[in-house]
Amino acid sequence: MNNIIDQIYDTGQVTKEELLDLLNNLDENTRAYLHERAHEKRLSVYGNKVFMRGLIEFTNYCKSNCMYCGIRRENKNADRYRLDTETILECCREGYELGYRTFVLQGGEDPFYTDDDIVNLISKIKSNHPDCAITLSIGEKSKKSYQLYKNAGADRYLLRHETSTKALYEQLHPDMSYEARISCLEDLKEIGFQVGAGFMVGLPGQSNEDYVEDLLFLKKLQPHMVGIGPFIPQQDTPLAEAMSGTLETTCVMLSLVRLLLPKVLLPATTALGSLDSKGRERGLQAGGNVVMPNLSPTNVRDKYLLYDGKICTGDEAAHCRGCIERRIQSVGFEVDMSRGDHVDIHTQK
Repeated sequence: MNNIIDQIYDTGQVTKEELLDLLNNLDENTRAYLHERAHEKRLSVYGNKVFMRGLIEFTNYCKSNCMYCGIRRENKNADRYRLDTETILECCREGYELGYRTFVLQGGEDPFYTDDDIVNLISKIKSNHPDCAITLSIGEKSKKSYQLYKNAGADRYLLRHETSTKALYEQLHPDMSYEARISCLEDLKEIGFQVGAGFMVGLPGQSNEDYVEDLLFLKKLQPHMVGIGPFIPQQDTPLAEAMSGTLETTCVMLSLVRLLLPKVLLPATTALGSLDSKGRERGLQAGGNVVMPNLSPTNVRDKYLLYDGKICTGDEAAHCRGCIERRIQSVGFEVDMSRGDHVDIHTQK
């Protein structure tokens, strides 16, 4: 199995059969070797830097009804909120003073915010903080909408594909289409965003064959960012009783993505830290190089509950940054508070 890992390390290439063989035959030693090689690869491209993004979760209303998500449309127990423009700008001001140079605006698919609202918000943040990058994570939109956001100054867009298995995707996303999701990712790339895709690990019914499809899809798409996190059930969803994904499998996927896409920006997600007290550190050691501390107002953080047991729902922003910075340094990495662009974007400037 180590030969397959070395081959991916050296060439970035692997067949479907080789990947499946590797995933089907992972043992503790093979996993350790995989993480070691992924760590070497990230050091060769980004050194030991970990980029910090300031996350602002500005609405937990959502028109979608994804089976696993705590802010799904039909969850009547969700305590809904929306942040107004001034509150979001204040989060950015506070974040800027703490050193953040990337703001991630994330929310449910909330039609309350029109394209004009989003464009106005982007324009004001860019006006206040012209040296900062803006990442949007607000779901499926028309190509025209995406173009408006790009023209207003948005730099990046996160839209996880969730799973490359069409049947599984549509089982988990009622009223949504797998083709529409992929089309959005293609539109975003064509418009010129730094694009983020990604998938969940440990979904009910997910197999190694599904993971192989996800990894090969990402290899073909060549996104700038990849978000991978474990499935964690939420008590008010149809999957409340399902088993969580594991830290071990999630870290395997992080390492494989690092080897297949050496230049990718790869977060160690909050969900990893929610699953295990050392989860984010393990994610960084497996090849991750981004963390996203929360800049949302503390009075709404415990309302943006995509899954149960989410960490960092109460700490104020400065404490959140300090806590994560110490954790990053504890495993030998160095915090980088710059915009943290994809290395190819950086070299074009």
